[in-house]
Amino acid sequence: MFRADELEDGAHAATGLDDFGSHYYREGLERIVEALNTEADLNETGKVIQHATISNALIQRLKVEETYKQHPEIDEAVIEGPVFIIGLPRTGTTALSQLVGADPQFRSLRMWESQAPTPPPEAATQHDDPRIAQAQAGLDMLHEMFPLMKTMYNSEATAATECQDLMGMSFRTVHFAGVVRVPGYLEWVMDCDMSETYSYHRRVLKLLQWHCPPNLWHLKTPVHMFSLDALVKAYPDAKFMWSHRDPAKVMGSVCSLIRYVRSWSSDRDDPVELGDEQLRCWAEGVRRAMEFRKRFGDERFADVSFAELQVDPVSTLRKSYERLGLTFTEETRRSVQHWASGHQPGSRGAHEYSLSDYGLTPDSVREQFSDYLASYDATG
Repeated sequence: MFRADELEDGAHAATGLDDFGSHYYREGLERIVEALNTEADLNETGKVIQHATISNALIQRLKVEETYKQHPEIDEAVIEGPVFIIGLPRTGTTALSQLVGADPQFRSLRMWESQAPTPPPEAATQHDDPRIAQAQAGLDMLHEMFPLMKTMYNSEATAATECQDLMGMSFRTVHFAGVVRVPGYLEWVMDCDMSETYSYHRRVLKLLQWHCPPNLWHLKTPVHMFSLDALVKAYPDAKFMWSHRDPAKVMGSVCSLIRYVRSWSSDRDDPVELGDEQLRCWAEGVRRAMEFRKRFGDERFADVSFAELQVDPVSTLRKSYERLGLTFTEETRRSVQHWASGHQPGSRGAHEYSLSDYGLTPDSVREQFSDYLASYDATG
């Protein structure tokens, strides 16, 4: 059994620190702990994985707060942008993010610093920081234990990554449901107050850019679609690149990835339940994002076709930059072309899946996304 107090005590013991900052995080911690204990059906490996995940989030939160105590001037920093990449999972958001991450004018959240943001990275040592080797060793071990992951998701220690660790420090993120079955937690987190999750997200970004510019950020995760109002409260100048692909092609891939990742932590396997959960979840996420876009302003959004991104990533990115008023320099072109040349579609192997395994059909999926399909080019 997980217990929130014991997990906090372990973080205290590991760091010698005792200030987690605002108490806001505690409700999310208690709810994910309850879900892990009562819903997740964890096996022994799962208990180890989830204990490590929650413990690290608590440890990093303690270290972030301690760094701010020592250097309160960090809070005076200004975050430029950011540009957020959103869209359904499996629509090319990772490729698009890592493509933007290759542009030197942008500051990206890299995997190695996302997992351990303190001490704050230094510009002079950011490419040989010892945390890079540690993160890569962890990835290598993951791929050795779970080799299919390489074909499903491109992870690199130095590449742009999702915001899950930053949001995880507040214990309010749909990402938890991507790795374990926690339906009660998922229902809660989709409708909880996310304002302070994003203000803490911003708090960590300020720390990361303190000695390691630039300050123009790009960030990515599909789960931002559930809470865009809270996001722009923290980042009022935010702009968005929204990747599009046929949901009937997306949902089988989404379910296959989540089914595989959940299998590491639990022996429970109910693909039809998973299909229903994920279809309802992401249809709601897209509905909220569409409604937000109508209110927030269409001029802050650039639409990115998955098919076009696959065929001509550099030109596709150029068009998105022009739409958002961003500068696409010759250095940008060379940098993103270099990244694209080394990351050809399909180069990591084929990810095979079947939509029908999850009790879904193309028609049943498209019905749930009918308004979305009527509004955007989601071919590919």
